[in-house]
Amino acid sequence: MSKETVPSGYLHRPDYRVELLARTNTMTATLGGRQLAVSDECLLVDEQDHGLVVYFPPQAVNSGLLETVELHTVCPFKGEASYWTLPDSDRPWIAWCYPQPHSQVSRLAGYIAFDQSVVQVTIGAGRYTGVRS
Repeated sequence: MSKETVPSGYLHRPDYRVELLARTNTMTATLGGRQLAVSDECLLVDEQDHGLVVYFPPQAVNSGLLETVELHTVCPFKGEASYWTLPDSDRPWIAWCYPQPHSQVSRLAGYIAFDQSVVQVTIGAGRYTGVRS
């Protein structure tokens, strides 16, 4: 399924909210003592009707630990998702991303999220960017 064939849910729900919040906090994803990702350039996604989800930039993810699975789902507000698992895990998947999200959330492209009910995601201290209002 390509981005063109996945209709945007915003056509019928223009009021639906998916906030992409850039954070400078150092965030870490671990499972069973293995560090899956660490970054201070994550996106915190606050989606209406869902909990907060941390998305890591692709270069921050230890992709050598993950294995692609043949699973694709569609979110009407973000687009088509691809999934990964850990080869020795009993879970069918533990991570996902939206390679070509809908234009309303285009900044999410390629960022990887982890199933926070299985993977421990911690949020550390933020870094000062020099901007104050």
